[in-house]
Amino acid sequence: MGTHNETGKLGEDIAARYLEDNGFEIVERNYRKPWGEIDIIARKRGVLYFIEVKAVSREISREESVDISRETSNWFQPEDAIHKNKQQRLKRAIETYLASKSSVSRENGGEIKWKFSVIAAFLDTDKRLAKIRFHEDFAL
Repeated sequence: MGTHNETGKLGEDIAARYLEDNGFEIVERNYRKPWGEIDIIARKRGVLYFIEVKAVSREISREESVDISRETSNWFQPEDAIHKNKQQRLKRAIETYLASKSSVSRENGGEIKWKFSVIAAFLDTDKRLAKIRFHEDFAL
């Protein structure tokens, strides 16, 4: 596998394709502010999803279940990298995005419905395999 940045970019690309294959519309990618970044902003059934993608490179067997269990794995779990400081930066970036869209929300007669989600992407580039674990409603 290449560098950390290449792993992250590939993980985001695979996550975006996974979302599209599951009925999500990608609204924006890599929404950046000085205080934080949101990897993917997607929409499904009128709900905005702010999605943090965490990708790791590791060997995956072809027989391995799509759901890579947190309980039985000795491997590093990508979700564990969403520490308190990261969560605070994400919250601020989400708040900034929502504030920038508040006029659209008022025109549509209400609040913007949203969720924070996490996609853990396990990548095995040698075998050209990827496994996704999607946490649709991740507590911030």
